[in-house]
Amino acid sequence: MLFYSFFKTLIGKDVAVELKNDIALAGRLHSVDQYLNIKLLDATVIDTARYPQLTAMKSIFIRGSVVRYIQISKDDVDVDLLQDAARKSASSS
Repeated sequence: MLFYSFFKTLIGKDVAVELKNDIALAGRLHSVDQYLNIKLLDATVIDTARYPQLTAMKSIFIRGSVVRYIQISKDDVDVDLLQDAARKSASSS
């Protein structure tokens, strides 16, 4: 639940998502659920020369199990909130 709560704070922010099949996408985070499924708006593919068929999409739903990593801006991370949540999670287990 820690990651889910963290990603809920990033809704409306720009993120880049790399998938396990090496496709990298960028867009504005619209929603995330408890399985870390992601919906991006204004989505663009990073390498348009390699994946020209993906240039026409504007929104995309990404299943959480195919995400390799998510890149976010350093300014969008609330470090204090993340540390507090990690402490609460560690103390409850």
